[in-house]
Amino acid sequence: KRTVGQSVIIVTRRAMLDIMLPFWGEPRYLYETVEAVLRQTDERWQLTVVDDCYPDPEVPEYFERLGHPQVTYIRNEENLGITANYERCIEMVSADLVMLLGCDDIMQPDYVARVLTLHEKFPQADILQPGVQIIDSQGRAVSTLTDSIKRVVMPRTRQPLLLSGEELAASLLKADWLYWPSLTFRREALVSTPFRPGFPIIQDLALVIDIIAAGGCLLLDPHMCFSYRRHEESASSTSLFDGRRFAGEHTYFALAARIMRRNGWHRAARAAKRHTISRAHALSLLPTALRRQDSTAVRTLTTHILAR
Repeated sequence: KRTVGQSVIIVTRRAMLDIMLPFWGEPRYLYETVEAVLRQTDERWQLTVVDDCYPDPEVPEYFERLGHPQVTYIRNEENLGITANYERCIEMVSADLVMLLGCDDIMQPDYVARVLTLHEKFPQADILQPGVQIIDSQGRAVSTLTDSIKRVVMPRTRQPLLLSGEELAASLLKADWLYWPSLTFRREALVSTPFRPGFPIIQDLALVIDIIAAGGCLLLDPHMCFSYRRHEESASSTSLFDGRRFAGEHTYFALAARIMRRNGWHRAARAAKRHTISRAHALSLLPTALRRQDSTAVRTLTTHILAR
């Protein structure tokens, strides 16, 4: 707001998107991800890459050669790990909107334009979930069992849809149909909601549920403007058989049930306690664990399937 003579003029600052990119992974995917950001049709973005000490000297050299004014490259002095590097990213945000982009995912050229338009129309939305397509390690569109289940349980809509409260929490606790790297957050909601310690694999769902439990809302948009890469090297995939994923999920769902009960959301609490889709996922992996004769994986999966 500024005064000119006797008149008061309201100056509206156009929204910006902070694209925070915590990096640890295959450099060639990272370069594809960065180049997709550079192809955005709307220039209201700034990209910050936070390298968690990935051991490849080519990575800093790539960004030095790039020299783009909207791209900042930072290398941690020591490896922080998944959650701590996410937290460092969040500490640096300043724009109205924030996303934590996956270092192997692809923003379609209209992603920034789409989420900023949605923010203008739905400023009350704390989280924006755009439409997502799935790609493999080669960038080809694919369909997987996991994503087929997500499509079945995700609320169906042909236009942007605001969701909140117990109905949203129960739906996500039954089956997490969100795609974390594709989400855009209102900065205030993200900064005020810390990651819960001890859940590196399921930290995304835990943070979203905390935002919802605090009264936040999510905008589900069917317009596809993001490509989510599924491949065996991802953190979520490599954790399937070493026990981290399902041990973490079991502990988290017990905590989520308590949070839901404190909110008086008993249907959501039952969904967390049952975590039906998570158990079904473990059941689908049991034959593979048996073929591998991996006794630790068999024990972990069986415990998760049968736990009360």
